[in-house]
Amino acid sequence: MQSIPGPAHAVVLHHHSRAGAAHLIPTGADLLRIISDPGTLVFLTVHAGGRRRYSYWQPFDPRTGRGSCYVALPTDLCDMLHSSGRITLGEPLVDSTRTTYRVGPADTPAAPRRPLRSALAA
Repeated sequence: MQSIPGPAHAVVLHHHSRAGAAHLIPTGADLLRIISDPGTLVFLTVHAGGRRRYSYWQPFDPRTGRGSCYVALPTDLCDMLHSSGRITLGEPLVDSTRTTYRVGPADTPAAPRRPLRSALAA
């Protein structure tokens, strides 16, 4: 005689809305901290259609139960850090559908946008 399996147990996965996650949006300083961390490899992927995406792999954290996924960074903030010289792009890795760059902190601090007052007084 075969046993008949009981009813299946459902697992409820909670949906997290993007509106409620506004406090999770990193600032420029947070982005620099992430990019400067030698244990976090950040990449810029430029797709054939021109779409740009900065991202990194977030390993699983058993303490929080989160991770094991790619995390996208705000493109506009990362582009601003790149254009101001705070982050650099490595050598491109090109394939048929996209180009990928390793993103890293600039070796030297970016020059100030305007001269310092003490430099003007000299």
